[in-house]
Amino acid sequence: MIEKNIHTILRGLRAISDLEYEMQIALLNKKLYPSAETFFMIADNKYSFLSSSLVKEVAQYSGHISELVPKICERALKEKLGKKVGAVNQGR
Repeated sequence: MIEKNIHTILRGLRAISDLEYEMQIALLNKKLYPSAETFFMIADNKYSFLSSSLVKEVAQYSGHISELVPKICERALKEKLGKKVGAVNQGR
């Protein structure tokens, strides 16, 4: 953070249960980098159930993730997994 002159941290909250963990991180960052400020954004309800591990798991099984992540994330997952993400398995 110091090397890159970063003073602002933006974190997303999906549910109130995320707040305690995120507050711990924010307080530690403040202790380590006193000039840092952490801001929290609350996710839209339609995305509150999402997590990166859930999206990755859906993608691993060729599930459709286009409505869950931006196109750039979908492409990156395709490259990382080395297979078609969101392909429909026909005839099974």
